[in-house]
Amino acid sequence: MTDNFATVKEQLQKMRDELVQEISDSYETCRELGQDGVADIGDMSSIAYNRDVLFNLSETQQQRIRDIDAALDRIALGEYGICAECGEEISPRRMEVRPFSRYCIECKADIEKHGS
Repeated sequence: MTDNFATVKEQLQKMRDELVQEISDSYETCRELGQDGVADIGDMSSIAYNRDVLFNLSETQQQRIRDIDAALDRIALGEYGICAECGEEISPRRMEVRPFSRYCIECKADIEKHGS
């Protein structure tokens, strides 16, 4: 593995660790909602809404962790930075901005457009 991949691997692992902490914090916040006394109907509605928002947020974070894990696997397999759809190199700028990208810009746009 080149030094560049080692740096990317460290960056991905740091992102993963931060997300795991955020998820843990979100679950703790969900657990604590509504535990501070008797709630009226408005409070209960607000608490339910906030729990839904936190739950959905953590689902998004969990997907990001899966994406990061997949990127770490691609590094180990020597496939990092290669589009999973067309096999071409993903632009370095895209990989810099989104180091867990699986697809080049063109393939990602096609996938989103056609839902494949």
